[in-house]
Amino acid sequence: MTKDITEQELADARQIWGDALIAISKAFEQEGIDAARAVANDALDAAYGFELGQVLFKPTLASAEQTFRTTRDGALAYFVGHSDEYPGDRGFAIKGWRSVVCETAASFIQGDVAMWMGWVTFTDKNGNITKADKSWGYKKDKAGTLRIVLHHSSLPYQPE
Repeated sequence: MTKDITEQELADARQIWGDALIAISKAFEQEGIDAARAVANDALDAAYGFELGQVLFKPTLASAEQTFRTTRDGALAYFVGHSDEYPGDRGFAIKGWRSVVCETAASFIQGDVAMWMGWVTFTDKNGNITKADKSWGYKKDKAGTLRIVLHHSSLPYQPE
């Protein structure tokens, strides 16, 4: 039986996710889309729980019928674009990211399931900043590795 998730494991999981996003951006810049896709595939395998069942994924910049992604291919397309199946995706992870900082609003842990929500601030190679509201749901797999099973992201509300 796996041990209960800790706050440190949640922090580590967020760091791993952010580092992967930066690695995908750098791979794209240095070696092109095939390299970025390879890094993104590795990141999906390392961080997400597709082997546990359907991952509930609502990316920041997705709309209409493709707002919600429930397949690994849908998640990959969001991160690297270049997909005929998801023509609206421009590749969020290939936007030149250099920094990913998470700020916790709250977390919930119960045994081998945890949820986190907060703000994630992304800084690109030109110093431009994008801030997203983000929620992640996690579950430990049989090996005790924390896996993302829910990923919801949106841009902050802008009152009129």
